[in-house]
Amino acid sequence: MSLIDTVTKAFVPVRREGWPFVGAFFAAAVILGLIFDPLFWIGLFLTGWCAYFFRDPQRVTPLDDDIVVSPADGVVSAIGPAVPPAELGLGDAERTRISVFMNVFSVHVNRAPVRGRITTQAYKPGKFLNADLDKASRENERNGFVFDSPQGPVAAVQVAGLVARRIISFCEEGEELGAGERIGLIRFGSRVDVYLPPEATPQVFTGQMAVAGETVIAAYGRPRPAPVTRVA
Repeated sequence: MSLIDTVTKAFVPVRREGWPFVGAFFAAAVILGLIFDPLFWIGLFLTGWCAYFFRDPQRVTPLDDDIVVSPADGVVSAIGPAVPPAELGLGDAERTRISVFMNVFSVHVNRAPVRGRITTQAYKPGKFLNADLDKASRENERNGFVFDSPQGPVAAVQVAGLVARRIISFCEEGEELGAGERIGLIRFGSRVDVYLPPEATPQVFTGQMAVAGETVIAAYGRPRPAPVTRVA
């Protein structure tokens, strides 16, 4: 393996959407450094954090139509019945919703939870409440996708948070995606809600860490595992 290959594999790539922010942070660091030297190092640290925020690591997704993978990195903040947003056209019956909360240190690139065609994509402007609040799913800015998966429609909704002010989509209605493919990102703290078909059973628990495109959050034909956990 060449030195270039080694360096390339050692560093996580940064999404192109993040480079304008990285450049702005660095330019500010240089300007502030001309005024007062220590400010340059503070600005340089913040520039590194900005690049870290927009990182886009590769993920290994299990290819199984009987599972649903996490669409986001973060903590499983809520699991329970909820009515999907009206703009998704999934009716007014409650579905099991699994919410994954991303803080400002999480990877913010979101991924498709299942394989299928995007039958609906709907953006709705709204508030910027704390994304960890339950009412954020109803009142905050959001962007939803409905996937026509082999097991039925599955929805993933990007919900903007207190700091997040911009939801970015990488795909469009009508596109066919595989599970784990990138669907978008949200800037600076947010959450993603997944609305499951009735036949799907959650495989995670509140407080558990999830990895986008890798962690199995729900499955078909499997019982829910016993809540035996240990924090270590």
